[in-house]
Amino acid sequence: MNFKVLLLVSGIVAVFLLYSSAYVVDETEQVVITQFGRVVGAPKQSPGLYFKIPLIQDAIYFPKNLLQWDGDPGQIPTLDKTYLWVDVFARWKIVDPIKFLQTVNNLTSAQGRLDDIIDPATRNLITSYRLIESVRRSNRELDTFEIGLEDIQKEPLQQIKMGRDKITHAILEQAQPKLSPFGIELVDVKIKRINYVEQVRESVYGRMIAERKQIAEKYRSEGQGEAARILGEKERDMKRISSEAYRTAQEIKGKADAEAARLYAQAYNLDPEFYSFTKSLDVYGETLGEKSAVILSTNSEFLKYFKGYQAPAATK
Repeated sequence: MNFKVLLLVSGIVAVFLLYSSAYVVDETEQVVITQFGRVVGAPKQSPGLYFKIPLIQDAIYFPKNLLQWDGDPGQIPTLDKTYLWVDVFARWKIVDPIKFLQTVNNLTSAQGRLDDIIDPATRNLITSYRLIESVRRSNRELDTFEIGLEDIQKEPLQQIKMGRDKITHAILEQAQPKLSPFGIELVDVKIKRINYVEQVRESVYGRMIAERKQIAEKYRSEGQGEAARILGEKERDMKRISSEAYRTAQEIKGKADAEAARLYAQAYNLDPEFYSFTKSLDVYGETLGEKSAVILSTNSEFLKYFKGYQAPAATK
């Protein structure tokens, strides 16, 4: 009975020791073996199954892939005394896990060391150059800079000598030698965001608003001038059309009156006495009504057709 118990305990201990001695390294990890706090052997950087002495040796894992560092945005003055908010990020990796373990020990401490090294390098490079050097990459002409600003006097863009890409590369070159003793390789550094501080931003926005108002006023005055020109042409055309129409109407009316007079004259000339008689009858109808009272001499020319009028003989 005691032998079976001893055998069972021995088996459990063997399984425990085997489990404790085995460890796995995947593609994104690297392992450093320590014994009583001291590094033993070379780091394991190839993926696979490995063994160590159980209870005595420890396997400490570190990432082998790229790691990110995101700095805190800070206020930095440029060489031309313009204060900016600069936000920088970087990518780094552990290339010597033994140095890394012996110096910074863990990722949290490594982030602190990166803060202490990259932030001063960024501040040093930003303050060494003008604002435009940190904003632009080249002296390429801006396609949209002069749109709508033809009549507004603008200061020419300053020529850059360094540029944003070279500044970030200089930050990397300045920070990398200080990170090498920690087993860290700084792969890349980039400026994520650059912005004016609040006071400068308000001044810039005010200038932009003033420029846009000037452009709007220019377009507005041009539009008003064009509208006045169109209205003037409209009034001129209306007067011309009205005068031409009035002239044409008067010409037509004159021709019609002349034609009517000609026809009247031609008709009346056929029998002047009959025309005088019909016109007198029209006058009688207009002047003498049912209640009209007229006192005239019998010799009046007005009543000559009431006195023995004899109609003229019809002409053949």
